[in-house]
Amino acid sequence: MEELEQGLLMQPWARLQLAENSLLAKAYITKQGYALLVSDLQEVWHEQVDASVVSQRAKELNKRLTAPPEAFLSHLDDLLRPLLRDMDCPGKATFSCDHVAEALILRVRSELSGLPFCWNFHCIPASPSLVSQHLIRPLMGMSLALQCQARELATLLRMKDLEIQDYQESGAALSRDRLKTEPFEEASFLEQFMVERLPEACSVGDGRPFVTHLQNLYTAVTRREAQARQKLRDAGDPQASGSASPHGTNSQLPSQLEESVSSAPAHPEPEKEPTGTSGPVQRPQLSKVKRKKLKGLFS
Repeated sequence: MEELEQGLLMQPWARLQLAENSLLAKAYITKQGYALLVSDLQEVWHEQVDASVVSQRAKELNKRLTAPPEAFLSHLDDLLRPLLRDMDCPGKATFSCDHVAEALILRVRSELSGLPFCWNFHCIPASPSLVSQHLIRPLMGMSLALQCQARELATLLRMKDLEIQDYQESGAALSRDRLKTEPFEEASFLEQFMVERLPEACSVGDGRPFVTHLQNLYTAVTRREAQARQKLRDAGDPQASGSASPHGTNSQLPSQLEESVSSAPAHPEPEKEPTGTSGPVQRPQLSKVKRKKLKGLFS
């Protein structure tokens, strides 16, 4: 089941638009089973099952269908994948959800081999450690990475101002007045941002901005978390089974994430295994971005 846990961690969040409401979800399905994480921004639910549970539940819900669990898992993958990518579902599949006590039941209705196919995902409240692994720690890492990015951009702006000043002292002048800018003052910029832009910038809404614009960064952070845990595991650290040590992971984020974010895909596509179900995520090769020579307005 470790493959499912690691595979789910690598997946980006997506909006699961249902008739009743909108949810955030991520799923990972292989021929051995599946793992699903769902949230309505108030609570988080989780289900992880192996092939034997899939086989038993399929018999209970689909008495007319006889197939190996790999076939049912492949069909579920075909149904969920486009839905989590905001695409039309194949065939006439319908999704709905119900709250039963503290659990969330996600119901799927479709056809398989010309016969009706039903499936119920039985999601129970996620444990605090799981919420930390998939939300709290990645969001903290993303905050650190964005802070580091902002600092580097501020430094670049100050360098640009010095470059422009040098041109001006050498007698250069702008050919278009509308391009003239004031020297960058970081303190006043931050103060103005807090007053004028912060309310709009931090509006969470239904989670759409998070899943639309920040999944490159999210998958880069979770990849680093997984690598840090693997290093601890290889070193025989007993903490490797849980969340990675803050000193072993978060301290590396500002200096390492720039490369990952620039090359990570918006929605990494899981590999397809020979059975037709999704396999482990193919990790993109990280390449250092060649720093371009600074070019001023007056050059």
